[in-house]
Amino acid sequence: MRQSQALVLLGIIAQNGIAKAASLPRGVGPEFVKFYEIKDTFACIAHPSIVIKSSQVNDNTCDCPDGSDEPGTAACALLDSLSPVQPLPASLSGTTNTTNALPGFWCANKGHVGAYVPFLFVNDGVCDYDLCCDGTEEYGKVGGVKCPNKCAEIGKEWRRVEKERKDNFERANKKRRTMVKESKELRRQVEARVSKIEGEIRDLEQKEAELRAKFEEVERSERGKVVKNEGTGKLGVLAGLAKSRINELREALADIVDERQQLQDKVSELEGILSAFKEEYNPNFNDEGVKKAVRAWEDYAAKKTQGSEEESNESGLEEIMKEDGESSGINWNEFQDEGVTDTDILYSFEAYLPGPLRDFLHGKINNLRVWLIENGMLADTVSKEGESQLVKAAREAHEAATRDVQSKRTTLDQEKRDLEKDYGNDDIFRILNGKCTSVEAGEYEYELCWMTQTTQKSKKGGSRTNMGNFQTISFKESDEEERHDGKGLGRGKRMVLEYTNGQHCWNGPNRRTDVWLACAETEELWRVSEQEKCVYKMEVGTPAACEALDQPGHVKDEL
Repeated sequence: MRQSQALVLLGIIAQNGIAKAASLPRGVGPEFVKFYEIKDTFACIAHPSIVIKSSQVNDNTCDCPDGSDEPGTAACALLDSLSPVQPLPASLSGTTNTTNALPGFWCANKGHVGAYVPFLFVNDGVCDYDLCCDGTEEYGKVGGVKCPNKCAEIGKEWRRVEKERKDNFERANKKRRTMVKESKELRRQVEARVSKIEGEIRDLEQKEAELRAKFEEVERSERGKVVKNEGTGKLGVLAGLAKSRINELREALADIVDERQQLQDKVSELEGILSAFKEEYNPNFNDEGVKKAVRAWEDYAAKKTQGSEEESNESGLEEIMKEDGESSGINWNEFQDEGVTDTDILYSFEAYLPGPLRDFLHGKINNLRVWLIENGMLADTVSKEGESQLVKAAREAHEAATRDVQSKRTTLDQEKRDLEKDYGNDDIFRILNGKCTSVEAGEYEYELCWMTQTTQKSKKGGSRTNMGNFQTISFKESDEEERHDGKGLGRGKRMVLEYTNGQHCWNGPNRRTDVWLACAETEELWRVSEQEKCVYKMEVGTPAACEALDQPGHVKDEL
């Protein structure tokens, strides 16, 4: 097929061009009619200063430097811009150093779509039905070749395919409109969440401030308290230490008694075994070892009956292990009550004052103590280990509120970043975000996950290789032939999703993928190719790439 070497025109020839078609030279296209109206002379299109006779038009001789005098022959084919790449073997200089003013031989293709055919194809003995379905480019019947007009059947099939393409395009656009609505709704939901979270943060910040103030107030109040305890005076401190030490010794003694009891149980068990052995062994059996063991057991049993102090020792240990109190051991309250501390003096002094004056003086003393602590003139003995339940509860409530505020702020930042992310026109890719589509090519399976990453996985197993992470959206020019199945990029500006900074390629750069998009009714990964080392190209169909001006066809990008 020679479609790649021609420029194809969609549309209908203007009525004035049709009316004059009979009087025009062969091969003149509709936009060049004005140059070939019947006259006695003809001026070369690109060189109007050069004028020739009308009879020299299409006389199979190239008289104009731009070849415009031969619109219906191949005489000036070497000037054809659609001809093979120069240098040309038929040219003495190796190049024409000019171009033809005409795009090619015009086939009207009545009943189908008019098109230009390269001049080299004129009268070459080949019927080029893909471009010239009416067969007029082979008017010379070279080699006896005659090309019947097939525009009726070809045009019918072309219109069927074109209608199917347009229908697919309409369905794809309809789906795109639905996707736009859904994407806008998703964006609205994100905006609503942002607004809600901002309100929640304001409430939580107010609550956090209140809890912080309450915590500081409780902590300040606790600092100012003068609490009576056993550690204030020297005697109280000594009593506390002694009490703690005695409790430790009592616990150690209890452990020893338990261990002693276990050993006694084992001894009793062994004694039972030896006693049974003595009773059951055969004294007539002449075994000196057995007899010696029996005599040793008899001596041990005799010594055991002589000791009777065990029971008295047991009762003494039980008495020592009893808890201290008024009826046994040490009564520690007697020592604690006798200790006179600064706290006792303060409370005793306040007891002699009138109620209002006592309260006033107590508050002033507390404030003075807190002031001395805050200004570093008095040591602050309060610690988390020794703080009251009230301070602990207030502190934990404040810390919980602070964590709630931080968590909400993190969520808010995530939602705001999502709103700032580029999801394309109309936020169209928001509805596709995170969804994936894949295709198998060769020994690999390739996967595109919208707005996240592209991956490659061997069919033989193993983990996926990251081919790039989504970075940005750009637009690039595509120059590919239209595919009959519609699964291609075609010609024109196309949207490209750039995925960069993928997994490092051995002896090469980090992998990257350019995802080229074309309009299609469904999301489908068509093809994957490696453009250069570790740089990939994915061709993908999706309704997200459909625009009002992207209707498929042969004309839009060529004119």
